[in-house]
Amino acid sequence: MVSYLPQSLSEALELLASTGAIPYGGGTDLMVEGKNDASYLFLHKIPELGVIAGDADYIRIGASCTFTRVADHPLCPGILKEAILQIAAPAIRNLGTIGGNIGNGSPKADSALIFFVTGSRLRLVSKRGERIIPIKDFYLGRRSLDLRPGELIAEVLIPKMGYDRYYYRKVGARDALAISRLSFAGIIKTQGDRIVNLATAFGAVSDVIIRREDIDAMLIGKTLAEAKTVRDNYLAAYAEAIVPIRGRVSEKYRKRVCMNLLRDFLDTMNI
Repeated sequence: MVSYLPQSLSEALELLASTGAIPYGGGTDLMVEGKNDASYLFLHKIPELGVIAGDADYIRIGASCTFTRVADHPLCPGILKEAILQIAAPAIRNLGTIGGNIGNGSPKADSALIFFVTGSRLRLVSKRGERIIPIKDFYLGRRSLDLRPGELIAEVLIPKMGYDRYYYRKVGARDALAISRLSFAGIIKTQGDRIVNLATAFGAVSDVIIRREDIDAMLIGKTLAEAKTVRDNYLAAYAEAIVPIRGRVSEKYRKRVCMNLLRDFLDTMNI
């Protein structure tokens, strides 16, 4: 095994371009794979990737930030912290990184579900420059990512907006130590009794996290009373959209649980 330990982002990008080494964050997934003949680019010594900060529009989370650091940081929204505290055990949360969880490309990634539902973006960097893209466009399929040769995930950009009213559930054989059989997140923002934003996302159901902005748009702009009149149509649209892939748990069971969680979200938000 060949390993590289860059001390800056520019050095990491030079090494990535010249060696093609595998980026290594916390390693909680890569260690399991155990490729002895692989080359790894260790990222934990790069200061630029370990920053959590806010600007006028976004909460910016560096890709090398561990789950524990994110969960403890005052800028990070409660819905993200709740999901993180249900990831594995403390030892894994102390090692696992946000960038690694996203870059693994799994629809079961707990933090990625929250970034989908909040409409977050990714900053991708390479020697050629940088790209900022919606996270929903980054996932092309199971373990298939819009990550070009020589690119690294540098930051997650969470839009600054109200996340006070949210709903998060993870369904597994156990609680925090279990890989998700499925997970659900929903957020709503109202002005008076009018819905100005509503978003839902389902994880561990399909090849990618399910985020249907077109269906959620059915409720946006309506008062809570008006939303109740289209609730059945909204649920019917999701019932058609959710098509679980084969897995250890039956497709029928997962779809039923998805719909039950969606109904409970609506009930909780008085829709």
